[in-house]
Amino acid sequence: MLAGPWATQTLADLGAEVIKIERPGAGDDTRMWGPPFTTKADGSKGDAAYFLCANRGKKSVELDIATPEGAEIVRELSKSCDVVVENFKTGGLKKYGLDHAALSAVNRRLVYCSITGFGQNGPDAHRAGYDYMIQAMGGLMSVTGQPDGSPGAEPMKVGVAVVDLFTGLYASNAIMAALLHARATGQGQHIDIALFDVQAAMLANQAANFFVGGKAPTRMGNAHPNLAPYQPFPCTDGMVVIAVGNDGQFRALAQALGAAGLGADPRFTTNALRIEHRAVLTAELSALTAGLTMKSLMTALEGAGVPCGPVNTIDQVFDEPQARHRGLEVTQSRADLSAPVRTVASPIRMSATPVVYDLPPPALGEHTDEVLKRLGKA
Repeated sequence: MLAGPWATQTLADLGAEVIKIERPGAGDDTRMWGPPFTTKADGSKGDAAYFLCANRGKKSVELDIATPEGAEIVRELSKSCDVVVENFKTGGLKKYGLDHAALSAVNRRLVYCSITGFGQNGPDAHRAGYDYMIQAMGGLMSVTGQPDGSPGAEPMKVGVAVVDLFTGLYASNAIMAALLHARATGQGQHIDIALFDVQAAMLANQAANFFVGGKAPTRMGNAHPNLAPYQPFPCTDGMVVIAVGNDGQFRALAQALGAAGLGADPRFTTNALRIEHRAVLTAELSALTAGLTMKSLMTALEGAGVPCGPVNTIDQVFDEPQARHRGLEVTQSRADLSAPVRTVASPIRMSATPVVYDLPPPALGEHTDEVLKRLGKA
């Protein structure tokens, strides 16, 4: 529901024309994944906010692919398109004649990207996959949340569908690599992207810790498995993350907090020692930060060259001066809605080919006639 649209929104932001095929009368399921919902110009309920986050820059075409006529239109489109992205269950499009084998037969340059829960083969290939279950099955929840024995201890999912988002980014990268290959050779290919595979790849240093150390990592709350101190610390008006990446930064931290002795304490002189004595170190640092405001703490740490940042709520994120300077909010108009659509800008900044926000997330079927006229079908 999110991985495929996230991949194609990335490509749309980079200049691709993206045609989104949606079920007549209903469309993408996420159009109804609310509240909150937008409000149409006539006062009725519009699309869910969830739909808006991943569908900027696309053209919506209502098409029933379960009918011979609808499936034929997709085949016609695939003759002139460079890429097909589908996120049906494995094999779900074969019965409509819209699988990779069928469409590559009419366009040998076609890049066909299938996004599924578990991939095109293996014992779980037939299963549906959703981000939450993959976070659990793929190990992410085993290292997220408070440690056993602490208040609220249980495996915890991440607050956004991070596996879907990573999958979308892996998919868009693979698509662009496949397009380069197709341009060079005239030959397309089938890209098989699975949420489960992506989640395993996302384990990164935690998987490496297991491979090298032979012990499965566990939940550590906000502590870092390989660095200390590297977590939020309390202030009088909130929390500030202090991210010490080397021994010099730790000594600078101790100096900035008026506790230079900590920097020379034999328990804390190296990162490995700080991890060994993490509990004591965390308690001592917390006692030093708890009486400071967030602003005063960050001013002192930034002056000392110690990386730090406030724990912001989402509204505070977009109020940050840096966010305003970088233009992280995109505002676009859509004729059928009572207010402009607001989305988060692409993080990609390119000097010669900048991202262009030419289309807002579309109304259902908004571009059906436009696209079908190209095929002589309207």
